[in-house]
Amino acid sequence: MAASSQSQVLSLYKIMLRESQRFSSYNNRIYSIRRIRDAFREKKNVDDFHEIETSLHHAKENLSVIQRQVIIGQMYATHKLVIESSEHQ
Repeated sequence: MAASSQSQVLSLYKIMLRESQRFSSYNNRIYSIRRIRDAFREKKNVDDFHEIETSLHHAKENLSVIQRQVIIGQMYATHKLVIESSEHQ
């Protein structure tokens, strides 16, 4: 893998992990981090330039999906119901 491709892949990996940390839902956060790590680990020994470019393109699309889902999750976040105790005597 060329040095520029390697730095590009590493940068994309870090950005995807950072964005995944923004999920408010624990399950979504852990799932996305695990999938990102697995996908990058699976492709780490790829030498074909065309396959690297295809994988990078796919990863960039997935990054935009993660970013959209984080924003949507923040827009429709549920807040905990606070019940105030009142004493009636």
